This record gives sequence, structure tokens and C-alpha cells, in this order.
Amino acid sequence: MPVTRIDNAVVWTGSRSAEGGYVEVDSVAFDANGILALGDAAAAVPADHIVDAGGGFVCPAFRDGHVHSIQGGFEGAIAPVRNHATPQEIAAAVGAWAAAHPEVEWVRGEGFDHTLAPDGVFLAAWLDAEVPDRPVVLRATDYHTVWVNSEALRRAGYTAQTPQPHDGEIVRDEAGAPVGTLREWGALRPVYDLMPKMTRDQALAALTITSAGFVAAGLVWVQDAWVEPHDVDSWLAAADAGILSFRADLGLWCDPNTWRDQLDHFVSARQRVADAAPGRLTATTVKFFADGVIESGTGAMLEPYCDCPHSVGMPNWDPEELKLAVAAVDALGFSPHIHAIGDAAARMALDAIEYANTVNGARDRRATVAHTQLVDDADITRFVELGVIANFEPYWAKFDAWQTELTAPRLGPERTDRQYMMRTILATGAPISFGSDWPVTTYAPLAGIQVAVTRQMTEGDFRDPWVPEERLTVEQALAAYTSGVSFQAGDERGGVLRPGARSDIVLLASDPRRVQPLEIEAIEVLGTWCDGHRVHGG
Repeated sequence: MPVTRIDNAVVWTGSRSAEGGYVEVDSVAFDANGILALGDAAAAVPADHIVDAGGGFVCPAFRDGHVHSIQGGFEGAIAPVRNHATPQEIAAAVGAWAAAHPEVEWVRGEGFDHTLAPDGVFLAAWLDAEVPDRPVVLRATDYHTVWVNSEALRRAGYTAQTPQPHDGEIVRDEAGAPVGTLREWGALRPVYDLMPKMTRDQALAALTITSAGFVAAGLVWVQDAWVEPHDVDSWLAAADAGILSFRADLGLWCDPNTWRDQLDHFVSARQRVADAAPGRLTATTVKFFADGVIESGTGAMLEPYCDCPHSVGMPNWDPEELKLAVAAVDALGFSPHIHAIGDAAARMALDAIEYANTVNGARDRRATVAHTQLVDDADITRFVELGVIANFEPYWAKFDAWQTELTAPRLGPERTDRQYMMRTILATGAPISFGSDWPVTTYAPLAGIQVAVTRQMTEGDFRDPWVPEERLTVEQALAAYTSGVSFQAGDERGGVLRPGARSDIVLLASDPRRVQPLEIEAIEVLGTWCDGHRVHGG
């Protein structure tokens, strides 16, 4: 079996010494089975491939605790809606794409900036001016808001007489007519059910793009956080075709309306994946959406929104039903992974996990609350008390247009400055992990680390850091993207470099602890190894 050795490096192992600091050496030797040796012992190992790191930084390869792999890779095959300055520019780009693709019946795009219209409300008429004769369906960067044209509304049967779904919102004008903005799956699902499903070839093309991007960023494992039944087949086809240069766990989406009927599917999907793609894919997680997002006013809150004093948002689950569902999948041996944005949703998620602990008894369940955007003070210590992993998307922890235009006006100053309490929750002893929620925002771990460390946006952002007391050290952020996600995955061999550990390694051009904090994102990823195989660089 070929052996690789990396010499002349700063090797940050992610393992702590007896004194409490992180162990560093200058060399690491490994093969496909794992790490063979470190430091002087590694330098003495005969190797088939020797990499001179030139003083570069080596650490465990990165992992993403919450991502959407197929959706992100698919964006390039549909209408280009990102990076436009106005709704009209988006509509014009969609119109040009539609004209160039007359064979496409449903025109779709994903990732438009939902801060570009007042209160995040986009009008069908703006799209009608460009594409009046075919349905247009565009999803915002938050993935909880959809902008449609009048033809899409017509095909879905949405009129002034259509009742509001209990788990979604059809935004209406003063006369009650739908305006073209839909929020949450109760409103989105009737439209998406009419659209053609992504073809197998499209899914494989998307995962090909995703795989190349992930490993170039140093990522070797991801928690895919929204997998529907047809997606399982796509993942297995990609593994069979040799497309995947990374490993993934598939988070099987749990529908609040039909979850009891899904339990057999969850079990069969887990077994199918285990049989068909051992070592590459698993399906050990079930994903729940406890609520929506604050930007759309659908995040579930303990106290009303400031700009809508009669509303506390929109939980997607009845709290008692969520308890039963989480306990049911937990009893089947799955790890619950619960999207929770608002403080009421975080409490609901913690309550459900506590209920599962009570009725099913103690086990190593690795339950995760994803995003952890707003947590009430009374719930901060419950993460460590219940053994719940707090998953954060650190790239969100900056005061950007999402905050200034949509989030802060809805939360008010006190709640605004209680978002993404990474350091506070970590200080309790609770496990934390990092992710990206790509394609909501970039999957690049170095970009996430930069924001976690600075609570600022980019170089040249001269404003004071946002909530500076919640900044992490570089090593804390590195750990959250490596051993933190490995813990979430239940992978005891991952996230550290020590003899016998997984040979998942990333080589960076510079030590992120030694550069200016606002230059971390610019560090070049020189090499990535997944299970000992070089999948990027060289």
C-alpha cells in the first residue's frame, strides 16, 4: 500500500497534550488505512510519495456539519440569479436565460438575494414582464423564500380564495391576492410538486461540480442536511460512478405531515446506502425543520417580532408532535438533526431531544441542533446537560445586509446581539461543530474560520467586530471544523492526526494562526487527502 509523507511542515494535530495545548510536529506519514506516524517517527518511515510542505500548515482535513450538496452543484445548470443589484436585474437575467432555453417548460433559479426588495417581498409582475408564458420559480439564498411569476401561481391554483397553509405563507396584497412570494414548505410544496424532478444526469453533473469544489476547499466529509427519497438514488449512482472524492452522511428529510409513513423508508434507505456505498456514504441522520428563518419572519420566536408585534413566527411542527417524531427516529438508531433558527425553535428542539433521552434511555445519539442562531439564556446550558451538539454556520456571524435589511429590524437591538453565541455555548462545555449551509453561503471553511475569529466581513471592513465577546480563537475554529464535526458524525478516528486516525489531511500555504485575521480566507489550499488518497493539488 503506497505511503505518503509530508515533511517540513507545521503539523497541527488537533490532539491536546497533557498540558492542554494542541500537539504540533513537523512531519506526518500515512497510507489509505490511516496515520502511521508523526514527527521524528514519521520522518523515519520510508515513503512512496514525499511532499515538502515548505513550511506550510498541515491539519486534519475539514468537515462540514450542514450542507446541501446536490442543490448547490445544480445552480450552474439553471437561470443565473445570484450577484444582481435589483429585482429587475434578476428578472432580466432570468428572461435572457429563458429565451436561450425555449425547450425548458419550468424556468428555475436558486440563490437570489432576498434583501433586494422591501421586507423580502418580490412581485410576480416583475417576472411576468420578462417571462409571461412559462412558470418561473426562483428560490432565495435563505432557501425558505420563493419568488414566482403569475403562471406558476396559476398552475399551483393559488388565488385570493386559497387558504393559507398551516406550515407556510402565501404573501398577499391588501385585496388578498397572491403577490408572487411564497414562504416555507407549506406554500412551496404545491409548486415544487408540479416541477419536473431533477434527472439522474443532472444530479450526477451537480455532484461532480460539488465534489471538485469541496476537496479544493479542503473538505473531505459533509453532513448533507436535506435528502429526499429520489436523492438517495442520485447519491448511490454518484458513488457507483466514482464521482465522489469526499464522504457524506445523508440526512433524510422528515415531513411533519407524513413522518409516520416515512419511518420504513428511513430504515430501508439506511440499509441500501450501507450495502451499496460502504466507506463512502452513510444515511444515519434524520433532518427536521423546527422553523423557518428570521429574515422571512418565519423563525419561531419566544417573543413577537419587533416589526410585526402580533407574530412569533412559524414553527413547522407542533411541539408535541416533534417530540414523538424525534423519539421515533431516535429509537430506530438515527441521529436527529434539527434546524432551529429562532429561540422558540431552539427550545422546541432541545425539548424534543430531552424527550427522546427520557423515553428511549441513554445512548450515544449525537443529536444536533443546526444553526443555533438565537438561543434564550435559559436554554444555553441545556446543550451540555443533554449532550446536544450546537452546530453553527460561522460565516453568518457578521453584520451584513441580511442583518441590516431584514434580521435586525425584526429582532431589535437586544436580540440582534444575542445571535450566534458560539463562544458562550462552547464555554459551557457543550460540543460545537461548524458548517456552511451551502449554497446559502460559501462552503469554504477558511472563510468561515475568518468570520468566527473576527466577527467581521472582509478585509477593508473597518467597523468594529459584531458582538466581539463571541469571537473564537483560530484553534477553536479549526477544532469546530475538524474534530467538532467528526464528533457530530460519530467518527472517533476523524478530525485529529494521530497514529491510527483517519488519513484525512489538508495542506495550507500559511498557518492561519500567524496571518492577519482578515487574511485567513485568502490562504491557499495546496493539497487535500481523503483516506490517504490525494484528491486535490499536486
